[in-house]
Amino acid sequence: MSFLFVSPMRNFTQEIANIASDKSISHRSAIFSLLSDKETVIKNYLRAEDTMCTLRIVSSLGATIKDDGEVIRILPPKTIKEPINILDCGNSGTAMRLLVGILSSHKGFFVLSGDKYLNSRPMARVIEPIKSIGAHIEGRCGGNFAPLAIKGNDILEPFAYESKIASAQVKTAMILAALKAKEKSTYAEPVLSRDHSEKMLTAMGAHIRRDKLKLTIYPMEKPLNPLDIYIPNDPSSGFFFAVAAAITKGSQVRLKNMLLNKTRIEAYRVLEKMGAHVEFVKKDSRYEDIGDIIVKNAPLRGVEVSENIAWLIDELPALSIAFSVAKGNSIVKNAKELRVKESDRISTVVNNLKKCNINAKEFEDGYEIEGGTLQSAKIDSYGDHRIAMSFAIAGLIVPMQIEDTDCIKTSFPNFMDILSKIAKVETKD
Repeated sequence: MSFLFVSPMRNFTQEIANIASDKSISHRSAIFSLLSDKETVIKNYLRAEDTMCTLRIVSSLGATIKDDGEVIRILPPKTIKEPINILDCGNSGTAMRLLVGILSSHKGFFVLSGDKYLNSRPMARVIEPIKSIGAHIEGRCGGNFAPLAIKGNDILEPFAYESKIASAQVKTAMILAALKAKEKSTYAEPVLSRDHSEKMLTAMGAHIRRDKLKLTIYPMEKPLNPLDIYIPNDPSSGFFFAVAAAITKGSQVRLKNMLLNKTRIEAYRVLEKMGAHVEFVKKDSRYEDIGDIIVKNAPLRGVEVSENIAWLIDELPALSIAFSVAKGNSIVKNAKELRVKESDRISTVVNNLKKCNINAKEFEDGYEIEGGTLQSAKIDSYGDHRIAMSFAIAGLIVPMQIEDTDCIKTSFPNFMDILSKIAKVETKD
């Protein structure tokens, strides 16, 4: 088991251009290449363990991949082929759930599995609606847990599905299935979740129409156009260093070439509401808006976070560190989705903050944190990269020891390198 020791160094002014590329778009660009019959070109693909697993899966499904270290080119197969081995998704729920959608609609037999953490995450939210339209999927505990065995059906039934949760992963799986259905399908969600999939697929030529919170998806009449995409840097990864600047007196950071999609920068809006100086500088727009994000330290105050939860669900662990040093109480509501991430993030956040002598109370769908003075502690990451990185950022205030930090490599392989420029960092096995 790996250990990370982080302790304060000094205030800082940093311009960071090498934030990890966006993980969500990296996964999608590789998987969506299978819907075309021409070469997909991807620049700035995230080279983390999870996304490289997705690339290997695409290769196992018959694609030819050329990678010169800077640009990845994917020539899709004429038809997706049956792999001879289990498809290893690593720690990525995104990869597994999206692959369920696309593989269920192609003839063949496929088995999806992952590490011990991924294979403990619930999959019924995707499996049940996909099975209801004609897919054949089996898994542990009635299909709720991986490994998942899929017997693909190349023509699925159309559907009119109303999701009770705002989940971009469920939405994307259903869209991918709908593209191979007999007739048009509709998908409705309670609030808007991340909309990368519908934007990217529409740019590729898919016929997807949005009416408020309802999507109408028409079957593909021919292979889609290939992607030629530069993947912007990940605002979820950059947010750790936004929090670092916000909580460290006299500090500021400029995060370069970031994805500025409104469904991905909500956590920055919350940080701004807490009192931090936050500025967005848009520079480009093709598939998505891209630009810089500037964050400067200022006194923080407690806030309530209960809206647009789907837009900041991944950033809530890092936000909890800002809450812990803010004046007053902060409350998170309507965030039950936190319980089915890489760890139960409601419990892991609250339990670890208590170790830091911060008053925190757990609810079924969130938590309340009373701002105070962080104390040095030994933190258990529970194998969750966002918990590990969030409490590493707390190390800018007071020394922290975090257990089980190999998980950081799954999403942000150069996190330690960037962190070492603003804090004292030591790792041990």
